[in-house]
Amino acid sequence: MPKLCNKCSKNDAIYLRQYSGEFLCKKCFVKSVEYKAKRTISKFSMIKHADRVAVAVSGGKDSLALLNILKNTLRGIDPELIAITVDEGIQGYRDESLNIVKNFCSMIGVENKVVSFSDLFGISMDKAMEIRPSEKISSCSMCGTFRRRALDLLSESTGANVIATGHNLDDYVQTFLINLFAGDVERIGWTYPDPVEYGTGGLKKIKPLMEIYEKELVLYAIHTNIPFQTEECPYKDESIRSAFRVHLNNLEKIHPGIKYNAYNSILKIAKRLKESPTNIGNTTLTTTNLSTDNVISQEHRKCEVCNRDSSNKICSVCRTLNILTEGN
Repeated sequence: MPKLCNKCSKNDAIYLRQYSGEFLCKKCFVKSVEYKAKRTISKFSMIKHADRVAVAVSGGKDSLALLNILKNTLRGIDPELIAITVDEGIQGYRDESLNIVKNFCSMIGVENKVVSFSDLFGISMDKAMEIRPSEKISSCSMCGTFRRRALDLLSESTGANVIATGHNLDDYVQTFLINLFAGDVERIGWTYPDPVEYGTGGLKKIKPLMEIYEKELVLYAIHTNIPFQTEECPYKDESIRSAFRVHLNNLEKIHPGIKYNAYNSILKIAKRLKESPTNIGNTTLTTTNLSTDNVISQEHRKCEVCNRDSSNKICSVCRTLNILTEGN
């Protein structure tokens, strides 16, 4: 016999939230996901009245769910929304998602701006994979470096002051483990979700979905009729993130709620690290000096090649391009 929803006690449940023991019907489940995102935005003061928010939309379930949630729930704050999309240049993969984003944005009445790696950097992701010295740089490292810069440039060109990304709770825990195992302890403090201005344009990055499980976003997209790309990036297997995803999902099956517990613990660690100065080399930095090139020193350096904010003489984008073109 079907279980009744624990929230409304009227409708049959379609989902068991195992870490809380709640049975939820379709309507209450959708509301709960949207409420969680709105609560996260409020708790960390992510969006303010009259902000212009550029929503990074790739065509996957997370980013499309984020756009839909912001469109539906922020009427009181009333920010301007624009969807921004990066075309990395991955043949047979990105074309489908670009069409999905274009059609969905048209359906809900949100403007969509697209920029490509080729236009910005003179090279597509497919071409970069062909010519890269693989021992020096991974696919995800290249793509992430270029993608962050592309989102910044596209946001600036639209007059946005906030960039919203669809990173979920699973992503947040995985990122912590990646930083931990790589020895990048300083980066953990940078992941605390208080929006911090960076660069000369004063952009802020926010992650409104960071307290929501990935599987719940899949279910949300399905039950709100959001079309999304299910095919995964052909280059994803080079990242250790995939291994952590599998491991954490297996742990969650055995111990429901363990990812949520980990998230809460990581948040406390990140806050402690953020509030304490971090020594990197001979320079004392705090997370108020964030940029897309990781950190800006207190002198606010500029890249000697592109003149963008950088923590080093040469920014990560220009270093990556140099590796691709010169092999060093």
